[in-house]
Amino acid sequence: MGKDKLRKFKENETFSCLVQPSTREVLGCDYRLKGHWNGGFFREERPIVVELGCGKGEYTVDLALRNPSFNYIGVDIKGARLWKGAKFAHENGLGNVGFLRTRIEFICSLFARDEVSEVWITFADPQIGREKKRLTSPLFLSRYREFLKPGGIVHLKTDSRYLHEYSRAIAEQNGLKVLAAATDIYGSDREALYASGIASVCGRDAVDALFQVQTFYEKQYLAQGIPITYLAFVIDHDGDYLSPAWEPERWER
Repeated sequence: MGKDKLRKFKENETFSCLVQPSTREVLGCDYRLKGHWNGGFFREERPIVVELGCGKGEYTVDLALRNPSFNYIGVDIKGARLWKGAKFAHENGLGNVGFLRTRIEFICSLFARDEVSEVWITFADPQIGREKKRLTSPLFLSRYREFLKPGGIVHLKTDSRYLHEYSRAIAEQNGLKVLAAATDIYGSDREALYASGIASVCGRDAVDALFQVQTFYEKQYLAQGIPITYLAFVIDHDGDYLSPAWEPERWER
C-alpha cells in the first residue's frame, strides 16, 4: 500500500463527518446510528438523501452546498476516495454532509424504516451479466424500500445505456412511477427534463443540479463524447420486485 493512501487512511480517522463501521458492527446486526442519523449524527433534523457509490464525494458535497435544508450521506467502500469529500466537508464546516465507508450490501443495517427520502446512484458499475449485483436490481430495490419513506425517489445518473435501459425496464415491469427518463441530458433531452415530474416534485433546482454538478468520472465521459443518461422513479411497490423482460444485447458495450 502506498504512503499517500496510508496517509489518507490515517487522516480519515480524524474526520468527524466520516463514519467507518467495522464488518462486525453491520453484519447481521443494526449499527448504532440506524434510525438516529438525525440527532445522533446530524445536529439539525432534515430530510436525508443518500448517494451510493459516491467515490470522491463531489456529488454529495455539491448537492449539500446547493440544498442546506437537506442532510446528505455519501456511501463508498474506498477510504482513499472518500478522503477528498470528507476533508472538504471537515475543513469547510459543512454540517449537512456525512460520509459512510461500508459495502452497499450492508445498507439495511445502517438506515431504519422511513429514515431516508431519496437515493442517488451515480455512475455505478452496470454489472453486465450479474443482475444481483446491479444497484437497481430487484434485490437492491427491496433493500432501498426498507428505509426509504413512502414516495421515496431513486435517482440514477449514468454513462451506461445498458444500466439505464435495464432500470427503466424494471420500473415498467413493476409499475413504478417514473418521474423522468432521459438518454442524453446535455443534448436533446435537456429541455424536456424541466417539464418532467422530477421538476414538479423536487423543484427546478433539482434539474439544474443534473447539469451543473459533475463527478470526476462524468467529466471524463463527456470529454469522450459519451451521452449521460438520467432516470428517476418512485420506489413504492407492493409485493416482490420482478426482473424485467428486456433485450440486454442491444445495449451491451
